[in-house]
Amino acid sequence: MEFSMPWHALIGGLLLGLSAGILMLFNGKVAGISGIIGGLFSPKKDDWAWRLMFVIGMIVSIAFTAPIGFQLPDLSSMDIAVVAVAGLLVGIGTRLGNGCTSGHGIIGMGRFSKRSIVATCTFMAVAILVVFIRKSLGAL
Repeated sequence: MEFSMPWHALIGGLLLGLSAGILMLFNGKVAGISGIIGGLFSPKKDDWAWRLMFVIGMIVSIAFTAPIGFQLPDLSSMDIAVVAVAGLLVGIGTRLGNGCTSGHGIIGMGRFSKRSIVATCTFMAVAILVVFIRKSLGAL
């Protein structure tokens, strides 16, 4: 995939911000994916329907974006055990960090939450470090 202009990233960011803003404006809820999915497993009264609809919307969105050129990453060449362990580690990290990149990075930083700014800076620093280590080991 060529990356001459980040149009997909720009459009994706705009759509994420728009969906998070709409959810906050009309429902008073934070669009933190880990919290939304976690709430499905321990629902409060009358709190599961919007969460389920949000998750379904994320899943079926590919049907609307595929015709205009968006694709899901191809994971067929990856070891499923590595993908599962990575997903588990991300889940543990979201619990330790009291939220995920969508909750802290989009909503929290937009509200100037100090905790979210620290969490997002930590996410980014660790991501940069992991990419650096992976690229360095890949060069060996």
